[in-house]
Amino acid sequence: MSQLFTPTKIGPLTLPNRIVIAPMCQYSAEDGCMNDWHLIHLGHMALSGAGLLIIEASAVEEIGRITYGCVGLYSDQTEAAMKKTIDSVRHYASMPIMIQLAHSGRKGSSARPWEGGQLIAKNEGGWQPVGPSATPHLPTEAPPLALDKAGLVRIREAFVDAAKRSVRIGFDGIQLHCAHGYLLHQFLSPIANQRTDEYGGSLANRMRFPLEVFDAVRAVTPSTISLGIRLSVTDWAEGGWTPEESVEFCNILKARGCDFIDISSAGVSFQQKIPLGPKYQVPLATIIKKGTGLPTIAVGLITDAKEAEEIIANGEADMVALARGIMYDARWPWHAAAELGATVQAPKQYWRSQPRGLTTLFGDAKTGGR
Repeated sequence: MSQLFTPTKIGPLTLPNRIVIAPMCQYSAEDGCMNDWHLIHLGHMALSGAGLLIIEASAVEEIGRITYGCVGLYSDQTEAAMKKTIDSVRHYASMPIMIQLAHSGRKGSSARPWEGGQLIAKNEGGWQPVGPSATPHLPTEAPPLALDKAGLVRIREAFVDAAKRSVRIGFDGIQLHCAHGYLLHQFLSPIANQRTDEYGGSLANRMRFPLEVFDAVRAVTPSTISLGIRLSVTDWAEGGWTPEESVEFCNILKARGCDFIDISSAGVSFQQKIPLGPKYQVPLATIIKKGTGLPTIAVGLITDAKEAEEIIANGEADMVALARGIMYDARWPWHAAAELGATVQAPKQYWRSQPRGLTTLFGDAKTGGR
């Protein structure tokens, strides 16, 4: 039996298999609101046969967006647009759906990737980014506004408000974005966090704000909804956040009710040196899995079905996530199931697409016609 296609649990949430669709920003929202593009995109993903769909980073306040095209969940309008999209997807797909709540911090007010991806100055139509310190992401950029205590309270409460909206929409899980150089990661990393108060300096101080946010969100998230984080386990840069610190952070999160860790890396420093290659981030997932016992999701250039199978079978991670790979091939789980001799969920409308010789690919699919 394929281990990739066995069920697993993350907190209260049971997944039919261990393939996760990672959050993928589409940069196509209108004033933070989802639209028909998101319905098409998420519809493709939700019919793919994966075990879990995590929707793109959703900003908890307007200036927490990465670009002006990013999705938000900070107003009645953004909530209504997201609920309409998710309800429409759910009408035809039973796949569990999770939301990723995020704040861009000093990486906000950026152009969309196909427009260059660089910081847009306030006098050119952007906004004032914020961060733990007045330290820019790039030396050529204007510095962000260092958050004061009132700003920290505002953002913490924005995460709480977005979590409440997520519950009302009906998501099966919530993931807090603590990776890729965005605000919560910025507080963890000494590269971005140069504060001298109780939120900077020592590891305990740098963890303080992300833990405050987690605790506040945990307090308003029902026990029936899975809650975890996306974490950059290392900055891949000298003087940055380390795997050892990640293990300590994750063990504290575990004690506070964290259900899973979605493993990633990098994003906070322009001096990062990433050893890109197949499975390059999987060892980081193994470190967290062994160091904490928490369910882990591995991601990063995992493109081959047998490779994904080996990751699960060898105990390197509990789940594997695809992003760019599943945008390229939205039926990747179908093809993986065919290759590994497994069964995958598929909509009835597509049952007749089952190739000859793969009579069990879609389980008990029976088709007729005339």
